[in-house]
Amino acid sequence: MSDTALTIKNIVKSNTPDRPVFFNPENLAWNEWVMPGTYFKLLNINELTGGFTMILKVDPDITAPVHHHIGGIEVYVIEGEFGYGDDDRGGVGSYAIESGGSIHEPTSPGGVTMFAVVHGPLVGYHEDGSIAVVVDGRFMYEMAQKNNAADHITIVNTFK
Repeated sequence: MSDTALTIKNIVKSNTPDRPVFFNPENLAWNEWVMPGTYFKLLNINELTGGFTMILKVDPDITAPVHHHIGGIEVYVIEGEFGYGDDDRGGVGSYAIESGGSIHEPTSPGGVTMFAVVHGPLVGYHEDGSIAVVVDGRFMYEMAQKNNAADHITIVNTFK
């Protein structure tokens, strides 16, 4: 038997979180996002990667400007549909994974609400190709905090 086998003296025990693990996102206010007709509920941020988890709502007939995913993104469609062109679209219950480095402009003629895990910053561009905004976890946290919709998030690496 190996020296690393668990014995009665070194059994792994569970720990207790220092805050509640569950909360109801329905209790969070919708926050206006970075472009007209878009709203978010911030669920969490990843301070190490700049990523964030949110529920995103997009009004009908909104076309996102060209943007760049520095990290990948995973989405699950809750209501409506969105996609790219006529052949790559997802409706309620659809899951999409977009790799880091994706540059695109999705459309949603009827609007969409999605759960999204964003694994790194997003870069939005002006029509001339210059950078309009870099959206990362800290940026999202500050936007939600201004609307008193970030109290459920624990910041570990505080920046002053």
